[in-house]
Amino acid sequence: MDLELRHLKVVCAIAEHGSVTRAAAHLGLAQPALTAQLNRIERALGGPLFDRDHRGARPTALGELVLSRAKVVLPAVADLRHEAARLASTPVTAIRYRIGSVGNSMVSGLMRRLSESRPDTSVTTQASWSALELTELVSAGRLDFAIIGVCGDAPPPPGLEWRLVAVDAVGVLLASDHPLSGGDEVDLADFAAARWAATPGDGCFADCFAAACARAGFTPEPMYETDLRVCLDLVTSGQAVALCQPTFREQPDVRGYPFASAPLRWRHLIGWHPDAPADGVAPQVHEYAREAYRDSLRHSPSYAGWLARHPEFGA
Repeated sequence: MDLELRHLKVVCAIAEHGSVTRAAAHLGLAQPALTAQLNRIERALGGPLFDRDHRGARPTALGELVLSRAKVVLPAVADLRHEAARLASTPVTAIRYRIGSVGNSMVSGLMRRLSESRPDTSVTTQASWSALELTELVSAGRLDFAIIGVCGDAPPPPGLEWRLVAVDAVGVLLASDHPLSGGDEVDLADFAAARWAATPGDGCFADCFAAACARAGFTPEPMYETDLRVCLDLVTSGQAVALCQPTFREQPDVRGYPFASAPLRWRHLIGWHPDAPADGVAPQVHEYAREAYRDSLRHSPSYAGWLARHPEFGA
């Protein structure tokens, strides 16, 4: 006999009511029928689930194990049925956006615009350090859009339709008390002796950064590759400077500065699969992403001023 959800419900009912007789009355079954069913369940599981006598039924060690699992499985199945019923009753006109991104400041603004576009819009997000991983998720139909960055003129991962959102000059994140902080931009050559930090990623950026440093006349110190929180700690403690997008939100103790002459560029792209339903709304989502990028500049007024003087960058 294969164990079924109804068998778990029987075991739970007997444990809850303390006897087969009371459980049978609760379930609307005859007591002999429930006893026979319990016997079949016990044979399927390999041993008695209850010690039964004139005082009632008490779970055995095996019974306690089955009950502990049933208390997980039964609520989970009930939740599944509820969510399935809710989804099945959702109007077919409801719109769902599943967006993956690699650490981009425009995502929150894009989410807000999508949510405000229609009251029945559902927006979910997924973060990854890997543009290739997000591309594969979109290709597999598990995401609708991917927002990634690529270095310079490097091509994005194949398989999706890609549109340019904006181009940034790569910059450096400095603490407010750093000797080179305070201006509009900084020279890469001035950081020949610096320790560097950066968040992870794939693509050719590491090679492009090394080449830019070589053109500036130095070989960079080994880089700390870590998450954003540790990058900020390294910067504010003076242990390192961090590579960043200058759209990084300005704070009293840290700020992003573009490199003079822009030796490194970062292209923000949004991609989707051309054969997926997302293709029908992609032009509007692309425009929302461009608006969200421009909106993000409100938090980086110094960089916004720099972009005004360098119109070849930005959205």
